Order: sequence, then C-alpha cells, then structure tokens
Amino acid sequence: MANNINVPSGFGGLVMFKEEYDSKVQLSPAHVVAGVIVTILFVLALKIFFPVA
Repeated sequence: MANNINVPSGFGGLVMFKEEYDSKVQLSPAHVVAGVIVTILFVLALKIFFPVA
C-alpha cells in the first residue's frame, strides 16, 4: 500500500485561477450553433458547385 504523504497545497497540484474570466468576445450558445450550421451549409455548397472529380 502507498505511504500517505502530506505536501503543501502549492506543490500538491492545486492551481488558483479566476473562475469568472471576462472575455472580450461573448458568444451565446445560439451564436455557436448558428456558426456551425452556416459552416456546414457553406461546405455543402462548395461541394455541390465545385465537385472534385
């Protein structure tokens, strides 16, 4: 069985970071879904109008 070793929290793999990070770009889930759909439609249009032999 492994030995129980107590280490300071700074060396124990615990990292402090700000939970509430304020990004300059705020995207709602609806914008992400819309972007994915637009990308899929764009790729499909390219495949239809410019087919690869």
